[in-house]
Amino acid sequence: MALDMALATAAGLVALLARFGEDPTRIYWLLTVLFPFGFVASVAVARGYEQRFLGTGSEEYRRVTDAGIRYLALAAFLAYGFKYDLARGYVLLAFPLAIVLVLLGRYGARQWLHRARRQGRMSHKVLVLGRERSAAELIRQLRVESHAGFDVVGACIDGSPAEVVEGVPVLGSAVHDVLKALDVCGADTVAVGAWSPLTQQQLRKLSWQLEGTGVALVVAPSLTDVAGPRIHIRPVSGLPLLHVEQPELTGARRLVKRLFDTSASLIALVLLAPALLGVAIAVKVTSTGPVLFRQERVGRAGSTFKMWKFRSMRVTAERELADLLAQNEARDGVLFKMRNDPRVTPLGERLRRFSVDEVPQLVNVLRGQMSLVGPRPPLATEVAQYETDVHRRLLVKPGLTGLWQISGRSDLSWEEAVRLDLHYVENWTLALDLMIIWQTVFAVLKRKGAY
Repeated sequence: MALDMALATAAGLVALLARFGEDPTRIYWLLTVLFPFGFVASVAVARGYEQRFLGTGSEEYRRVTDAGIRYLALAAFLAYGFKYDLARGYVLLAFPLAIVLVLLGRYGARQWLHRARRQGRMSHKVLVLGRERSAAELIRQLRVESHAGFDVVGACIDGSPAEVVEGVPVLGSAVHDVLKALDVCGADTVAVGAWSPLTQQQLRKLSWQLEGTGVALVVAPSLTDVAGPRIHIRPVSGLPLLHVEQPELTGARRLVKRLFDTSASLIALVLLAPALLGVAIAVKVTSTGPVLFRQERVGRAGSTFKMWKFRSMRVTAERELADLLAQNEARDGVLFKMRNDPRVTPLGERLRRFSVDEVPQLVNVLRGQMSLVGPRPPLATEVAQYETDVHRRLLVKPGLTGLWQISGRSDLSWEEAVRLDLHYVENWTLALDLMIIWQTVFAVLKRKGAY
């Protein structure tokens, strides 16, 4: 809240000085003083300070943006209602700048929080309840998302004599020993896994027992990889039902996504044209063969297209692949991964390090074959090995970047890459796209998994 206040104050002062110079009127000094208080109040009304939205996901950013827009609308309404002529230059600079600065501040605070959590600080201590299998799955998932700040310190398991689950000590029964286990492990959060042995009445009784203790209760639904705006609680006869909307694969929001892809890719190609020309000349000069590498990939609904990349390997690379299959570092065998691939040219290694070889795919985006954000574009040989549920990746266009890009790229296992792609398909929003594009910049600079 203090960070938002400081950044909104900075935005107000910049707007004041830019619009009025060194001699603003008293009324605008007063408005500038009140501006950050109104902004913070607007974010608070939008529930932008609730702990459940902080530190993970795109919902925090969406609420801040909505709060800023509503604050602008309220200011315009009040100015019209009181017939006060606000300086347009001041308004058009203060409000958007405040939103941008606060979003950047939130992002910086999130990165600081994530570093602290990776060091084992500022995390919730979690006691997991459930049957052994569901508890183990929940523990593994919470460890993968370590930045979310859930550190599992104990488990209460029914239906198994195991004393340890995924390295976590079992402290008793999920039905009878929860309060005793909390005293032993000092957890501040109880997480109930899917397929829990707790009945509805027992779960309600547990929530009553935890009231006033400061211990939070969270329940993992058995329907995984569905989140965000698709899930709503719908009370029916006093029973809270989890209502899951179908993924939005067509309609107005998809049209907005297409318009965004077209405009952003066109602008990027125009701005990057001199740099792309320089890379093309470098590729041509340093190795024999064409500048661009065209490869058939599978797009939405199984359609095929030629994906463009700057050539980063020898011209004979595809013919040499059969001789290198024995050195495949991917344990699953679906993808081919090799850190020190001898087919990569010296320039190609540098291009891959910063994903410069992928930039020509902006042409594929402009032509409607790809999207800026989406699942990784697969080869036909990969699609032929898909299991039934993996085909859901083909419900949307493949992306120039995606959750796979910001989560480790080539370091990811096949199972993890599929999980991330399916999560994107199930939960797509424009806010998620913008967050992924923003994080891609930092993922590329870190060069993790780039080979």
